[in-house]
Amino acid sequence: MPVVPLPLQGDSRPEFKVDQQVQPDLTRDLIVMQVDEDIDGLKRLSCSFVGMGPRAGQANEQLNWLDGAVLDFGKALQITVGAGAGRGEIFKGKISALELSMDQGRAPEVSCLAEDRLMDLRMTRRFKTYENASDADLVQQIASQHGLRAEASVSGPTYASVQQWNQSDLAFLRERARRLAADVWVEGDTLRMATRDQRHGEQLTLIQGNSLVQVRLRADLAHQRSEVAVGGWDDAQADALDEQATSSEVAAEAQGQTHGLTVLQRAFGERSSHRVRDVPLKGEEARAWAKASMLTRARRFVTAQGVADGLAQIQVGSLLRLERVSPAFEGDGYYVTQVRHVYDLGTGYRTHFEAERAWIGRMT
Repeated sequence: MPVVPLPLQGDSRPEFKVDQQVQPDLTRDLIVMQVDEDIDGLKRLSCSFVGMGPRAGQANEQLNWLDGAVLDFGKALQITVGAGAGRGEIFKGKISALELSMDQGRAPEVSCLAEDRLMDLRMTRRFKTYENASDADLVQQIASQHGLRAEASVSGPTYASVQQWNQSDLAFLRERARRLAADVWVEGDTLRMATRDQRHGEQLTLIQGNSLVQVRLRADLAHQRSEVAVGGWDDAQADALDEQATSSEVAAEAQGQTHGLTVLQRAFGERSSHRVRDVPLKGEEARAWAKASMLTRARRFVTAQGVADGLAQIQVGSLLRLERVSPAFEGDGYYVTQVRHVYDLGTGYRTHFEAERAWIGRMT
């Protein structure tokens, strides 16, 4: 797992491309930039720029960035940021909002908001019934309706009927992904859904006091359960469904370490949960949903909230190894679930992240 070094002095300022053209004046006027991403998909960008200044060939200052020449609705925007090996592209999407802010005694600010290609799915709502389809089939069908390719690395049952009831395509896919403990995101022109073992994110090592600027770590049993049960009714077999997921579902992710279910049993004894909001119609559906619910709970046993020196390679799905953070929380296995890339004039480029893992190290 590569160690992320403390960056040497270098220019970490963002580079902006609008419709494939580099726009250095945006970098010059930048006040603050923020890019957010989480496991539900949809990268979101917010940037603010100094709105008053001279234009090329003119001496007088005037209001900039609102004439549509550079920033305009629907224009493609790409951002690359970072210094040295930590530099990379962190956003690619289209401008969806423009804003002007004026405050007495301060220069006007012009802001733009943008979203990646999942915006198209967010803005498309449907009433639709899919028949004899797996979740991988649903990804394929929805991707084709938006001119995207599809790659679904998920396994699960084939459903006789699935209804999308006045939901956006994005909300619908997010709901399907949660049933399998999977992530949804877009990469280039490909719509992806994958379980964590199939996402293959970049592996990085962060060292407290070096590239890891700040971190808060927690092991929490509040939502751990010894067993998750899912019940329903199988019409074809005319029989009740009752499927359970137990600690065996967590063992692989725990890498032989002490996971939350073990600690729960030792500290408080057995604690079970019954999932009732969804009603499966087949045994394989019930088993898949029980497993997903168990994994979602187990993965939240140990959580990390941190700030690193700006590093574009930290993305949702990245796998982190944390060092110099005590034996209990040391080591690998941290899966990044949320990222915020921030650049401002005060601190430069920083990467905020949240990550989780299913196990804890030794307590002594």
